[in-house]
Amino acid sequence: MKIAMAVSGVLMVLFIVAHMAGNLHIFEGREEMNAYAAGLRSFGEPLLPHESLLWVLRIGLVASIVVHIWTALVLTARAHRARPVKYAHRHKSRGESPNAFYVMRWGGIVIVLFVVWHLLDLTWRTVNPVKDIHDAYGAVVATFDPSRWPVTVFYLLALVALGFHLRHGIWSAVQTIAGPDTKWRKRTQAIALAVAVVIVVGFAVVPLSVTFGLVE
Repeated sequence: MKIAMAVSGVLMVLFIVAHMAGNLHIFEGREEMNAYAAGLRSFGEPLLPHESLLWVLRIGLVASIVVHIWTALVLTARAHRARPVKYAHRHKSRGESPNAFYVMRWGGIVIVLFVVWHLLDLTWRTVNPVKDIHDAYGAVVATFDPSRWPVTVFYLLALVALGFHLRHGIWSAVQTIAGPDTKWRKRTQAIALAVAVVIVVGFAVVPLSVTFGLVE
């Protein structure tokens, strides 16, 4: 169960990094950003059907999310049944923050809610002013227009939740897959923190740039 949770988490991190890198194409301009988005839809044509790559990524991401949430719920339930009464030094003995459980649980809920909004906004364009599916650049700019500042605030809050989730989740996944190692614990925690910060900053720079007029 823990291995399945860790592997699904790693797959999601890889997707997040690729998604972040793709978002940064917005700084190259409208044509380049839209060409990148079109390339994702037409990848492999004519040998492969239209949007094959996107559907592979979507199915893989959904599967990873389902496995991750399911294993988290099962493992949490098992932990409560095995230890209904908490003891004082449980978290410190494992190198975890005393609030790690709450960060992962509530942070995960915020992230799920954000993913739903993100799909409605930038994937299906249900709540986005730009309906042209080929204008990815215009959709992003419209989303973070200063007049829609609550969307930007929600996006940034979700990124904070994602950062905390990644920081603990990456460290925990390494501990699960590679095994606990006191010697490398601090280094692993530092790497997990660095990865989380890079991802949060990489995502946050786009809405902030649009909001403050650096991208129009």
